[in-house]
Amino acid sequence: MKISITSGSGTGPTELAAFDDALMKAGTANFNLIVLSSMIPPGSEVVVSKDPVVPPGDWGDKLYVVMAEQRTSQHHQEAWAGIGWVQNAQTGKGMFVEHHGHSEEHVTDDIKATLKSLMAGRPDEEFGEIHMQLCNAKCIGEPVCALVVAAFESSGWSSR
Repeated sequence: MKISITSGSGTGPTELAAFDDALMKAGTANFNLIVLSSMIPPGSEVVVSKDPVVPPGDWGDKLYVVMAEQRTSQHHQEAWAGIGWVQNAQTGKGMFVEHHGHSEEHVTDDIKATLKSLMAGRPDEEFGEIHMQLCNAKCIGEPVCALVVAAFESSGWSSR
């Protein structure tokens, strides 16, 4: 399985509109997002993209994601979102964590601390180095949203 990590920062007249703008910039706005917890299945490849990644599928399809997002409408406040992950180099299995806050240091520290704790709880597994993808936005006028998405796969709706 290929898991694509993309990010986007958005603005809008409301925090929800800023969230939608961030989803547009990440390429995932036209899907119904199904948020997963944290497990990366064996055989997975995690790929980070600087450009929007539009998963295959149609308008309104389900898209399974791990997602971090932070919104703010407070003038001069920063919004930071990040996803961190570790994987076993041999099997590809691993773990994602997602954090958000108002500073890069806070989000980075939380990602590292959480992944270290999750790895310590699984002493029989060998995980590689910690990777992370961060996104930020600063509220200068309109509300903002910082978003990082790990998109697993999309699926349509079955008719009954």
